Order: sequence, then C-alpha cells, then structure tokens
Amino acid sequence: MMTGADLDTAAADSVASLVRPKKRPFTQQGEPCKNCGTALEGWYCYSCGQNADTHHRSILHLIWEAIEGMFHLDGRLANTLPLLFFRPGKLAKDYMEGRIARHVPPFRTFLVSLLLFIFSAEHLIHNFRHEQELRAEKEAHALMTPAGRKAKADEMRQEATEARDERLAAAIEQRDEALKEPTPDKAAIAAEYAEDVKMAEERYASKTAEAQALQNNPNAGAEALAQIKNKGSKAADQIRSLNFEDPTKLESSANKIAEAQVAGSKVNIVVPDQARIKEQAAASGHETTAKETSKYWFKEGLAKAVANPDYYLLVTFGWAHRLAVLLLPIIGLSLALVYVNRRQYFIYDHLLVATNLLSFSFLLWALVFILPQPLIGAALTIVILWSPVNLFQTLRGGYGSTIIGALFKTSIVWFSSITAFATMLSGLLLFTLSQM
Repeated sequence: MMTGADLDTAAADSVASLVRPKKRPFTQQGEPCKNCGTALEGWYCYSCGQNADTHHRSILHLIWEAIEGMFHLDGRLANTLPLLFFRPGKLAKDYMEGRIARHVPPFRTFLVSLLLFIFSAEHLIHNFRHEQELRAEKEAHALMTPAGRKAKADEMRQEATEARDERLAAAIEQRDEALKEPTPDKAAIAAEYAEDVKMAEERYASKTAEAQALQNNPNAGAEALAQIKNKGSKAADQIRSLNFEDPTKLESSANKIAEAQVAGSKVNIVVPDQARIKEQAAASGHETTAKETSKYWFKEGLAKAVANPDYYLLVTFGWAHRLAVLLLPIIGLSLALVYVNRRQYFIYDHLLVATNLLSFSFLLWALVFILPQPLIGAALTIVILWSPVNLFQTLRGGYGSTIIGALFKTSIVWFSSITAFATMLSGLLLFTLSQM
C-alpha cells in the first residue's frame, strides 16, 4: 500500500516528467556497445552501464542537461523545498532516520543554495551601484541648465538651514544642561556656547556661499561629470593622506572623505599593484621597510578598494563561497554542544541539520536580494522573524525537543551562528583589503 509521501513523490515525478525532454524509442537492439562490445538490449548496457545514446545534442538540449545536472530537477526537489521552508523539523528527521531517497541530497541543496545566494548578492550590489551612477549622472546633467542649478542650490540652502538649526538647538540644550549644575562656571559656559554658535553660523555661511557659487557657475554640469569619473581616485588619495597617529587630523580627513559620494563613482576593473607605497617613500627620500609597509596595509588597501570597487567586490565574492562552507562545521558543532546528552545523534546528523539550516537561509536571502527595491524593507522584516522560527521548528521536530528546551537551544545556536557569521564577514572584508 502506498503512503501519502509515496503518492506525493509519484505526483512530483509525473509533473517533472512534463518538463524533461522525452527519450526517443530504442532502435539499436543487438548493436554492440561502443564501450565494451556487448549486444545492447536497452538504452543502458547491462554489462558496463554506458548509455547507448550517440550523445549528439542540440544547443538547447545541452543547456537543459547542464541545468538539470547542476540542480538535479526531479521530483525530489518538489518534495524537499516545501519541507525546507515550512516543515524543516520533518525534513531533518527524515534525513537523520535514513529516509533520504525521497529528498535531494542535503549537501547538493546547500551548494546550489550558496551559489544562488552569491549570484543574487552580486546582482543586488551591482544594481545598487548602477543606480547610484545613473542618479549622479542625471544630477550632473541637470546642473547644465539654469533651472537645474537653481533647484540644486535651493536644496543645498535648505540642508544648510536645517543643519544650522540642529546645531544651534544642540548648543542651547548643552548650555542649559551645564547651567543646571550646582556651581556652574557661567563665563566658561557662555564662551563655549558662543563658540558653538559661531561655528554653526560659519558652516551655514560656507554652505550657502557654495550654493550661490553653484547657481552662478555655467560649467557646473561639466565639472560634476568630471568629478564623477575621478571620484574614486580622489577619495583614495584622501584616504592615503590620513594620519592615524594624529587624531585631530584623522577626524578632519575622515569628514572630508565622508562628504565624498564614492558610491556613485564609475570605475574600471584595474588590478592594483604594490608599488605605490615604495614610490611615495622614494619620493620622500627614504626606503620603505617591511615594517612600515605592514603598518599601513589597511590604509593602502582601503584606498585601493575605494579607487577600484569592482575589483574589491570581485575578490570578496571569490572568497565568500569558500568561507561560507566553514559555517557548516560551526553550526554542526553548536548543535552537538546543545544536544551533547543525546547519544543517539552523531556529528554526521548535526551536519545534516546544519546543511538544511544554511540552505534555508541562503535561499531566503537570495529571494530577498532579487526583489524590487521597494519590497526589500518588508522582506527583511520577514527574514529576521522567520529565520529563528525555522530554527526552532527544526530543533522541535527534528530532535524532538520540548517547547522550552527548543527555545533555549534555539537562542544558543542562533547567537553562535550570528556571531560566527559576523566574525567571518568582518574577517573576509579585512582579508580582501590585504589582497588588494
């Protein structure tokens, strides 16, 4: 008698057969196998197992076989994905109890999910940068007209007014709080308040002067386009000029860099070399030592990443998929830790569950990354809420934990996973800087 699961699998196989290419009738009865010479009785040689097909394919057929070979699109996929998202506990229990024929192999699901996650993340970042470039170019072209320059100047004046009002309000609040002290130094407080007001008014005057100069500059559009092309190089030079040993100069330079809209810069992929530090040292009259080079590797790497963001992203994503595999043993060991008293489960079982958890996370984030930008905010809320719920369902259904026990173990595994991911991501970004 067939069970419900068997019926579901059979139905999924029948649906999948509709999209798979139909095999031709076997017409090579009795012909020798090209591999071992045995007389053929079907599409596969009963002696060596080689396919009797001639392997002559159309381009579309080859594309389909490549996709099917990578993702293995059969009935097991339709049986696995709904459980992965909505009944992860049952899927984990099936794997741990050996009911694996009805499901896609877990590590294959993990690799495909990771691949889709990497592709979707690259898609999101490149789309964002492209939109930034288009927006910056559109603003630059608008500055070529008097109306566009006036609109931009009015916007700058409005921002300057709001910034001045915020600074003045903060100065008043700080002065009033200082006057509430038991023995306030009124003269010092008044002097500090006057200094804050003076700085706020000077910044306001500077910004409004910039706005007026922009409005009166007929070449503003052409200058803005030139700045867009050189924005990455300019910001990189500013980063190289940072003095990490002088906090005052560091803060001043960092503020200038923060004002530069590097995200909208249009750059080419150029593999940077390691000669810039030595060239600067030679120009200053002394040879750069290995110690000095290593001391400023972060500053130099950051400057190169800003000047060549496409290359930085290329290196980052090149290492990301390798690093993501390390999450498997980390989550597997955290599961082994919280279930150390369950002797019936082995490290292999915990790794199976870890692959399911990571596959769910990668697929979920991949779906978020390909959504239209207005929907991403709401989707992020769903992901943040759904991910721990999925982990709870996995521990509750897969390991048979009580509600309280599953909640407690979920908090431990969730915290360790987030900490590990954040640490690895930070390490990856720093490591990529060292490779620039």
